[in-house]
Amino acid sequence: MSQESGVKTDEKKQHFDDIYMESTPVPFKERIIDALDYISDNNNRQTFDRLILPWCEKQQGKPIPYVDLCCCFGNTTLAIAHNMTVEEIRENWKDAATANTPLKPRRLNLQTTGIDISQNALDYTKKAGIFDQTIQADLNQPPADKKEQVLKTMTDADILVSTASLVYLEESAIKELIAAFANSPREGYCLVNFLNPFGLEKADATKRILLEHLSFVGSTATRHRRMSALEQENYPGEEWSLLEIWVLKRN
Repeated sequence: MSQESGVKTDEKKQHFDDIYMESTPVPFKERIIDALDYISDNNNRQTFDRLILPWCEKQQGKPIPYVDLCCCFGNTTLAIAHNMTVEEIRENWKDAATANTPLKPRRLNLQTTGIDISQNALDYTKKAGIFDQTIQADLNQPPADKKEQVLKTMTDADILVSTASLVYLEESAIKELIAAFANSPREGYCLVNFLNPFGLEKADATKRILLEHLSFVGSTATRHRRMSALEQENYPGEEWSLLEIWVLKRN
């Protein structure tokens, strides 16, 4: 999303501002999942299953507060909470009618919250039942009441997911959000990812913030999606955007 929408961006990266303003995820499916061979949610789900799912299963059905930060239309939560592959998400989002209900039921007793700047995307995710509750906020410039609500939600969460989105936030916002999540006596896990070759300096700064507040658990390196024509022009010789997935836990 662009600076005009209150989100800081890397201008060498392709942005899809208009997609995020749509009322259904169908354009996201057509222009990102289909057109750019988007596969990263398969890897997000597999990393979650390897490093976080065993802890979730030990909770024996107890409610687990779960937050998807900068969630967009909730595709990563469909992968993690509903155990859906990218192919299943593609089928689910083939048209507005089929997108109204997740293709598969939610696994685990996750109490899901989505936080994003796009009210339209959040309205969709709430209607479809992907998130139990949503919070609309510009996390770089939130009003006082929204900021308080977001920070409390972060502290209350036991699982935090934020995929390829922290790069859009100011470092000061990232510090506050991660500190709020870390500021809880309960065990909790965070899954975040970083894109290459976009915003490498910002990614490095974000990693330092994460390691300041949380303990590193494990990582996965894989592909995210194909680069757009603009991105291939800006990064000659590159065809794929790569993905580095981190899992961390509360100290």
